[in-house]
Amino acid sequence: MAIDPQFETNREKVGEENGVAVWGPVDPPEKHGIHGTHVAVDFDICLADGACLEDCPVDVFTWVDTPDHPESDIKAEPTHEDQCIDCMLCVDVCPVDAIDVDPGRAGRI
Repeated sequence: MAIDPQFETNREKVGEENGVAVWGPVDPPEKHGIHGTHVAVDFDICLADGACLEDCPVDVFTWVDTPDHPESDIKAEPTHEDQCIDCMLCVDVCPVDAIDVDPGRAGRI
């Protein structure tokens, strides 16, 4: 199942981590929600294969720890989403469609 592109409507913003908005539900270690707004990563489906980190030309992503999560113990967080140039490479390379980039959300980070 891919990230919900309507997460801003369908989910509640529950806080921030590392300066990045977090959209619930959040119930660690199984549920970490969606991180980011302009560049959003669904932590609950992210496999942490690293393709987004490798391909992003402006280094939007950093690794963060998610101990004991069923998919992986690390996730790619859009820590520098304000630097995103909307090239969509991260969206294209994500094997599980865990990333959504929407230029229309850029002003709301």
